[in-house]
Amino acid sequence: MMGGINPSQMKAMMKQMGIKQEDLNSLRVIIETPEKKIIVEPANVQKITMQGQVSFQVTGEIREESPEEGIKEDDITLVAEKTNKTKEEAKKALIDSNGDIAEAIISLSQ
Repeated sequence: MMGGINPSQMKAMMKQMGIKQEDLNSLRVIIETPEKKIIVEPANVQKITMQGQVSFQVTGEIREESPEEGIKEDDITLVAEKTNKTKEEAKKALIDSNGDIAEAIISLSQ
């Protein structure tokens, strides 16, 4: 109970104020920034609509990954071999392409 109001009363008050809340069946939420990925897993997501504006509330276990963590050594070797570039150049191209091997090869071949 929140502040002496039971959950059914809270839902009724929110409905009167034009606030709609919907639970989304979600497994994971990934927020990508230029520097890192923020992963919320398992994720509980509520979609909230108020006065025509939609927002999301996300709760759960949080972990962060840097772009380098998602790059596999086999992928680096493959890109380096296909482009005749160094492994360092291949790794940078993979990071810049978010791990997309084809895009990394194309960017190094131009």
